[in-house]
Amino acid sequence: MRQTNQTQVMEFLLLGLSDDPHTKKLLFILFLGIYLVTVLANLLLMCLVQGDSQLHTPMYFFLCNLSLADLCFSTNIVPQALVHLLSKKKFISFTRCAAQLILFLIFGCTQCAFLAVMSYDRYVAICNPLHYPSIMTWRVCAQLAAGSWTSGILVSVVDTTFTLRLPYRGSNSIAHFFCEAPALLILASTDTRTSEMTIFLMGVMILLIPVSLILVSYSHIIVTVIRMKSAVGRLKAFSTCGSHLLVVILFYGSAIVTYMTPKSSKEQEKLVSVFYAVVTPMLNPLIYSLRNKDVKGALKKVATRNFPCSLEICH
Repeated sequence: MRQTNQTQVMEFLLLGLSDDPHTKKLLFILFLGIYLVTVLANLLLMCLVQGDSQLHTPMYFFLCNLSLADLCFSTNIVPQALVHLLSKKKFISFTRCAAQLILFLIFGCTQCAFLAVMSYDRYVAICNPLHYPSIMTWRVCAQLAAGSWTSGILVSVVDTTFTLRLPYRGSNSIAHFFCEAPALLILASTDTRTSEMTIFLMGVMILLIPVSLILVSYSHIIVTVIRMKSAVGRLKAFSTCGSHLLVVILFYGSAIVTYMTPKSSKEQEKLVSVFYAVVTPMLNPLIYSLRNKDVKGALKKVATRNFPCSLEICH
């Protein structure tokens, strides 16, 4: 866009996912249900990890951090989307839009980092089991967690700076249901190539590099598992990694489509954003809970302790 003498935009209009009243009501019910499950599932998982001493291991420490990032990630986006689905006015101030963008990037990038850290944890546990306690000490775990949150903050600061430093003096209509960098850059009143290149490079750092580390970790894991003589050992190794690998595919796949591929249609971009911004934070705790014997065991202990009579009736 060419720069004009118009005044700086002070608020944006979020066009949302649909203008059809019936569709908006259905989306409200769907998003509300997903958000409630997201909050309850992530809180439950964090409480189980904190409350069961058997889950006080590096893997569950990282999983607890991932759940916290998931919960904050979803809370930053979905409540506002719910309000706008029922409201005629879908405006968001420039300041609130900036805050949403910053938090979106912090928690999203932190998720990327933790998924890579968790793959390294599984690599050490399976490929070097005898040295696992000496390698994955609590000091190392704390450093890895701090590094993951710090990387999320750094990438967020860079991406947000290169997005919001641009002048916005023309249209204020964002073809999205929340403030995301690609959707905002379209409205800039000046050349955006530098900002787009910077955001792309940050995407390489927080998306492609962690994915590469995950692929390297899992290639070693697969080789080690194949060499195992015990079928039970192979099954256990694949079951502990299966949940993590599924989450990696779901989250990274949708994020890479948005930030690392050529621009597609606006409707396709919004659909992908719905998946990784709304659906994935709900799926993560469910995948780890339903596919994990330790988590299911901890949940059963809590249920037995709090509802003993009900369980006896069921049996």
